[in-house]
Amino acid sequence: MKRLIPYVHRDVSWLSFNYRVLQEAKDESVPLLERIKFLAIYSSNLDEFFRVRVAGLKNLLRVGKKTKRELDFEPQNVLEELLEIVNQQQTEFSRIFEKLIIPELKENGINLLRRTDLNKQQENFIDNYFQEKLLPFVQPVLLVEKKVKPFLSNGALYLALHLIESDDKNKSPRYAIVKIPSDHTPRFITLPPSKKDKHDVIMLDDIVRHSVKMIFPGFEVKDTYSIKLTRDAELYIDNEYSGDLIDKIRKSLIKRSVGPASRLVYDREMPDHLLKYLMDVFELDKFDLLEEGRYHNNSDFFQFPHFGKKHLKDSDLPPLAIPYLENTESIFPEIAIKDHLVFVPFHSYESVIRFFEDASKDPDVTHIKIIQYRVAKQSRIMNALSQAVKAGKQVMAFIEVKARFDEEANLEWGAKLEEVGAKVHYSLPGLKVHSKMALVRRLEKGTPKIYGYLSTGNFHEGTAKVYSDIGILTSDMRLLSEASRVFNYLETKKRPTKKFENLIVGQFGLKEKLLQLIEDEVKAAKDGKKALIFLKMNSLQDRQMIDALYRASQKGVEVKLIIRGICSLVPGVKDISENIEAVSIVDRYLEHARVFIFGRGQRRKIFLSSADWMVRNLHHRVETVFPIFDTEISKKIVDIMNLQYSDNLKARHIHLEKNNSYRKEQADFDIRSQVETYFYLKRDLEEEMNKRSTEE
Repeated sequence: MKRLIPYVHRDVSWLSFNYRVLQEAKDESVPLLERIKFLAIYSSNLDEFFRVRVAGLKNLLRVGKKTKRELDFEPQNVLEELLEIVNQQQTEFSRIFEKLIIPELKENGINLLRRTDLNKQQENFIDNYFQEKLLPFVQPVLLVEKKVKPFLSNGALYLALHLIESDDKNKSPRYAIVKIPSDHTPRFITLPPSKKDKHDVIMLDDIVRHSVKMIFPGFEVKDTYSIKLTRDAELYIDNEYSGDLIDKIRKSLIKRSVGPASRLVYDREMPDHLLKYLMDVFELDKFDLLEEGRYHNNSDFFQFPHFGKKHLKDSDLPPLAIPYLENTESIFPEIAIKDHLVFVPFHSYESVIRFFEDASKDPDVTHIKIIQYRVAKQSRIMNALSQAVKAGKQVMAFIEVKARFDEEANLEWGAKLEEVGAKVHYSLPGLKVHSKMALVRRLEKGTPKIYGYLSTGNFHEGTAKVYSDIGILTSDMRLLSEASRVFNYLETKKRPTKKFENLIVGQFGLKEKLLQLIEDEVKAAKDGKKALIFLKMNSLQDRQMIDALYRASQKGVEVKLIIRGICSLVPGVKDISENIEAVSIVDRYLEHARVFIFGRGQRRKIFLSSADWMVRNLHHRVETVFPIFDTEISKKIVDIMNLQYSDNLKARHIHLEKNNSYRKEQADFDIRSQVETYFYLKRDLEEEMNKRSTEE
């Protein structure tokens, strides 16, 4: 009998990752206001999960048996498992918020009050606030089953009201919907303080609860319960090979806000009669329902007021400036000398911005090329590209307009660049372009020279402050000549005829080359050498890649994994994955870098990548994996990877039996890898500055 190969469904594994985010909210070593932020991150993640992944599973159920036969899982079984897990997590979320966060806020002089906690002055304050700020936006609707069915906006907050007409002797229940207008006013309202040196806060929801009786004269408000509907966010763009893709996306974006329901979130205290009534009115079934606590849209906790209490936030780790890149007359001579590592948010992103701003002003620069997947709303990089065009330079931007939830922003930036005369190319049919590259062509003594920036992360000044990504500024033509061929493909749509020798490129043998690198370590182990595969990525889901890692483990290869999110591989299974250890790190910065290390000593090969090991990355995207040739940079990457793997404060096990347990190993001292990485890079920078000072 063939042994079943262990594999975790990607959506189940993703919920396991999101639970690690929730763990940060209850970790007492995390400053209080940061714990509140993790509640917001958990909730924001979950909203997107339901709008995309759960909505997709529901669509599979609607399609029927034909499509199900093509799947290797049963959508209904997965959906039921997901809802069970989320319900358990939501119960814990409520416990963390009510039993841990609120009492600790009170200990620190911040009182999050409900309407029953208010004194007379505060009651008068919220009555006035309701009438002056909220009344025009609450949109009250008295429900009549099957006749009055109001449209619930995606992600908007509502109160479902249980009413009784004052003159109804039979006390027949009536129901209504009222909007909580958090899209017009802040979610957290500061009240007149009840005591000196205290801060009293109330949530907008409770102001509406208190004052809603004003807008239903002739009714007694028996109770109120909060609800929220999220809608399917997929664009479902059919037949991308024909017609105007940009026009299709613009039209689909309009439809996104009115897509089918993917989830009705409701207060778990809601009585059955009201829940059933809402299900009938909005035509929902059991798979559309999710219990939560008293409050929804908890991503609004990002807005929670801080009242200047810095001791309740993380200590500052100011980004490390790289003076010889940021404060030089021109960045290009520095890059011509050697490659430079930029590891944000530990390093400042200023050197990357300077790369584009210097190129836009340098009279010797003739061409700039860039791939943009996600773009900041206020972007110095995009402004620099506009200025470059105005200065007479040729600028080509490939903008991926299918980057989910960034489609509209990307279209706007594309239009702005086109307006000033840049050459803008948009999405390829059937593919997403996910590479993170930019090239600059500069004439030096009449000879063209190429400079480039290759990275694991987007050209996004906002995420560079919170996402942990690695890039290199380089003039190494082993990399840049092949990067130029990737750009030629994106511009002409013609496949390169010459093979890629150094870059590993999606759509041009990416998966096959990664499998070969794994197989090389298997062969080394068979030859009696100490073989190693050391991988860091966001997600590991592709079954063929997982099977290859299982085979490597069985042949004696040591496999070390640092996986932030989805990990469908199961470490620690006897005779299958005993030589595989996997950890996940969730801390103040989002781990986003992808690093692949194969082999030890002289055999060691190090790569940085835009690609995770998911089906979508390996099969349906243009990605770039690039080798690190510089020995100094290679050493830094290995050192930092070892630091991360030694983390015994923020690392958690991904394991068959002890999944998500903290990896608190026996050690002489604590290792929090993100903090240690910061100070490692700080020391490295100081050594470099001292060296330069001595040479001068």
